[in-house]
Parts: sequence; structure tokens; C-alpha cells
Amino acid sequence: MVSKKNNSSDKNSLKYQVGKSIRRYLRELDGNKSSDVYPMVLKEVEAPLLFEIMKYCNGNQSEASKMLGLNRGTLRTKLKEYDLLKINKK
Repeated sequence: MVSKKNNSSDKNSLKYQVGKSIRRYLRELDGNKSSDVYPMVLKEVEAPLLFEIMKYCNGNQSEASKMLGLNRGTLRTKLKEYDLLKINKK
């Protein structure tokens, strides 16, 4: 049995909300073509993910890297990319 927490049909799940946003984006294309959607979506999701995790971890990069499952150096590179190195408060 799948718990409600992991069920993609749960309207509060991250998976559902991302799907909803993608559907809205595609609908707004109104028949026009788009390119490079994959890297665009990754950047749109990665920046707020890093921001919120860093806030949650009070700017502690070691803690955040463990929470994200990333090497600390990789996290630092991504934080620089999104200009997020100075986040330190909840």
C-alpha cells in the first residue's frame, strides 16, 4: 500500500505541484514551440531548493550538503552560481 505522503495524486505533493506548473507552462505556450525546457526547469527548481534548504540549515553548508545529498564543494559551486552564499537565517 502506498502512503498518502508519497502518492503523486496528492495535491500537496511536490511531484503533483511540479506537474501542475509544467502543464500550465505548456498550456501558456499556446501552440508555440519551446526549446531547452529541461535546463530551464532545473534552474527554476534548483535555485529555490537551495535557498530554502540553506535557510532551514541557518547557512550551514555542511548540514545543507548532507540534507541535499551533495558534496559540500558542489553545493558551494551551486550557491555561487545562484548568488546564494550569504544566506544564513530562517
